[in-house]
Amino acid sequence: MIKKLAMMLIAASVAAGSSALLAQSVSSSLRGSAPLNDEGPAPPIQPMKNTAEREVRNYPEQPPVIPHAIDGYQVDMQGNKCLSCHARARTAESKAPMLSITHFMDRDGQFLASVSPRRFFCTQCHVPQSTANPPVSNDFVDIDTMLSRAKPGGAR
Repeated sequence: MIKKLAMMLIAASVAAGSSALLAQSVSSSLRGSAPLNDEGPAPPIQPMKNTAEREVRNYPEQPPVIPHAIDGYQVDMQGNKCLSCHARARTAESKAPMLSITHFMDRDGQFLASVSPRRFFCTQCHVPQSTANPPVSNDFVDIDTMLSRAKPGGAR
């Protein structure tokens, strides 16, 4: 009986110590000092990038990101502000890249005269980019860089 009581006390103290350790690691995490059962303050919203520069894609078939602010853009059943610059008929004056040919295909691969309804909601795939620094480090290397490193001399 005493042995069981001693084991229970040891287990309780280990559990208390590990929860204190967990609380310490959570307090130094991305949550800040907010306890797990509290929501804590929201971080400030970082401004969006607003340039004309195209971002490099990280993998084949990656949808291009939006390099400019889109605050207040209407993209719904009634209209699509993106098409005022990116539609086929508007790219000459806007100098914006035209929609990909894939945006004019229906689900059966047939080409349409206008943007396919399933490709009408741009922010379903394309997202604007924030100026915020990443919360954790990232050592992602795209496939082209990996291939060039694998070849003798690093050339492709």
